[in-house]
Order: sequence, then structure tokens, then C-alpha cells
Amino acid sequence: MDKKVNVKICIGTLCYVMGGSELQLLEEHLNDDLKKRVSIEGTTCLDYCHNEDNGKPPFASVNGKCIQRASITKIINQIKKELE
Repeated sequence: MDKKVNVKICIGTLCYVMGGSELQLLEEHLNDDLKKRVSIEGTTCLDYCHNEDNGKPPFASVNGKCIQRASITKIINQIKKELE
């Protein structure tokens, strides 16, 4: 059975204005193999912004792992690590 990866993208106001709006286009950047193995979900807040130890927004999570200053490239790299 293929391993699945769960991606959550914060679409809360702070993350959205700090660059998270582009993260909603993640699926368009995935190849067909990754699209089949990745579940993408938008969420109003991941609560990472309430603890400065988590870094800076925008935030996303890949299988529960926080990605700070998230970008499409960072998320895809983490997805690939999770699938190894």
C-alpha cells in the first residue's frame, strides 16, 4: 500500500498576508504521482503563530511537522522526505 502524506496549509489572516496565499496552489505544482499520494487541506489556523519557537509565518504542516516560512518548494521537499 502506498504511503499517504497529509498537508495542512494555514489560511488564517496572518499566514495569508505573509505569503500563504500562494500555498493554496500547491496541487498545481505536484506531479501526477505525488498528487495521488498527497492530501491537501486548508485550515483557518494551525496555532503555530502563537508560539514564537515555531518560527515565522506562513505556516504549513506535513504529516504534523511544522514548516515555518512555508513555500511550495519547502512543502514539496518535506513531502518527498515523508515518502522515502
